Amino acid sequence: MIRLKIKEMMAKKEYALGRRLTIGEVAEATDIHRMTLSKMINKRGYSTTTEHLDRLCAYFGCSLDDIAEYVVDAAPDAAKKEARTQPEQKS
Repeated sequence: MIRLKIKEMMAKKEYALGRRLTIGEVAEATDIHRMTLSKMINKRGYSTTTEHLDRLCAYFGCSLDDIAEYVVDAAPDAAKKEARTQPEQKS
């Protein structure tokens, strides 16, 4: 799964600016809809476009690995649920 690190980048920029940075400000500066940014920040595994990633990198003055990272995803929920409902096999 790709994890987006927009909150972390916003926190760094807030520190550099010395003030609070809102999603609305980032949305306006990057021309990414506020709701899309909110989903990117809050929804685990949100799928976005490379154009959005490009705009965020330009805004924060960073590289792609500062915005996103690959994390190994645990087994899908369905597989977890199935494993819990199946009885253990005795050898």
